[in-house]
This record gives sequence, structure tokens and C-alpha cells, in this order.
Amino acid sequence: MNSSDFAKQIREMSVKMVYRANASHIGGAMSMADILAVLYTDVMKYNPQKPNWEGRDRFLLSKGHACVSYYATLALAGFFPAEELDSYGQNGSKFLCHISHLVPGVEISAGSLGHGLPYGTGIALAGQIREQDYHTFVLLGDGEMDEGSNWEALMFASHHHLNRLCAIIDYNKIQSLGNTNEVMNLEPLVDKLKAFNCHVLNIDGHNHEEILNAFRKFEVQTDKPTVIIANTVKGKGVSYMENNLAWHYKSPNEEQYETAIKEIEK
Repeated sequence: MNSSDFAKQIREMSVKMVYRANASHIGGAMSMADILAVLYTDVMKYNPQKPNWEGRDRFLLSKGHACVSYYATLALAGFFPAEELDSYGQNGSKFLCHISHLVPGVEISAGSLGHGLPYGTGIALAGQIREQDYHTFVLLGDGEMDEGSNWEALMFASHHHLNRLCAIIDYNKIQSLGNTNEVMNLEPLVDKLKAFNCHVLNIDGHNHEEILNAFRKFEVQTDKPTVIIANTVKGKGVSYMENNLAWHYKSPNEEQYETAIKEIEK
């Protein structure tokens, strides 16, 4: 399956999960679908039959509330049957509404923002000390960059030359309470990241060629951590969700669900 078809199925499955569970956070799940699709079709080393294979690349979803698109990704990548996702958000299910390490392929549970990147720096440092060649990818929300722990982690990663660490910021420019530039302005984000001695790439987070090229540049970068600023659209793929703060929280009703599926299938 190519990355475009993969992303389309991620979006379909994500909307279905949120609709069935009457759950939240579909907007941020849709904005990162293309990034996940490229990672799991063209970039990462992994073995679905051996999720804890030592040679695997590590992926950490720090914005754990947007877990439906990652659960869908892992199902499509073969870590477990897609039918298991029908239990998402139900009592007793391992598919919790924030990402859970009980799910095969998930490295860490997350949801309290600002934890994924510090955790990822530790994983990357361990690989460096052991002279292992895996890469560590951490996907963060833009609102999550308000957390000081991320900036501490970047300072640490730069100091230790963690060149196999790649942070990806899902820069959809809407966080839980409003636009990021109004809640806590991140700009000039590129300059700030460069000041922390990071290798910075600024891309269209829905253009699969740009996404792939950014990851290829990360792989050959030699002396510092990489941060990819992926400019995205909240709710990407469904017109009434796009750039709409309400879909950080809302769950679609039956009519909205059917409309979403039709739009994604186009």
C-alpha cells in the first residue's frame, strides 16, 4: 500500500472509532495522518510480528489524545487485526482514549503533554551509548510546545549530539483553547529551535513527497537532533472539521459521520 492510500485508510478508521465511541480529539488525529502514513510505509524499520524487536526504530506519540490515528496506523501495519479497534473507548478495552502501551507497537503511554520528547531523548541516548543504529521519532502537538519540558529535552539532546533523534511538530496552529498564536505564541519557531542547536526543517505536513524528503535529510544529518515543523490543517480531510477548534473535542453525529466518510473516500 502506498502512503496516500495508507493515509486515507487512517482517516477513515479514525473517524469510525471516534464516532462509535462518542469520543473526542478527531481534529488533531486527522492533521497527523499523512506524517504517520509516510513513516510507516517508507521510513521506519519495524516488525509487526516482533513489536519489541531490538533493531526497530522507535516511534513515540507525545500528543497521546490523538491516538485513534496511531491505533489505525498500527492495525494497517499489521500489528493486530483491524477488527480489534471496534472496542476503542469501551470499558475493559486496551485501546484507551489516550495512547496506551498495552497496545502492540506502542512504546509509551502518553496524554500528559510534554512527556514524549524527554522520554525520547532518553531512548536516543541509550541507543547512542550502546552503539545501536535505530532512530527515535517523537510526534508532538504544537500546543504541547508550551511545555518547558520539551525545551529542556531539546537542550539536552543538542548537548549530547543525539543525531538519531527526530521530533516532528504537528503545527496545525489550533490547540485546546484557541489558536496557538493567541494562547501562547510560538513564533519565531524556526529561530527558537535553531537557537537550541537543532537541525530544523519546515515543511507542508500533508505533502507526502516533502515529508519523505525531510525524513531522508534527517537520516543523513550527522551532529545534532532534527526537528521537523510539519505545517498541517486541524481536521484535514473533512471540510467541516478543517481549521475548526470545535473538533478538538466534538464527536460526529450520524449525519456528520456519513459526510466525513464520503469526503475521505473521494
